[in-house]
Amino acid sequence: MKTLLVVSLAIFAVSTSGALAAKKGAKPKAPAAAAATATTGAAPSPMLGQVSAADRALYEKNQRESGMKKK
Repeated sequence: MKTLLVVSLAIFAVSTSGALAAKKGAKPKAPAAAAATATTGAAPSPMLGQVSAADRALYEKNQRESGMKKK
């Protein structure tokens, strides 16, 4: 009976520690450099994921040359 209690307590401790570790890692903090530039009034950086016209033209050229059909 004593062994069962110790084993179940160990399993409980291990399972909750993993859940707590996952919860703590879910909220990443902003880097200090990004926070400092936001308050200094520097010029805004381009949005991530934004595609320029030159990139789009190169993409379409590569699609044509590879033989893919337009969607």
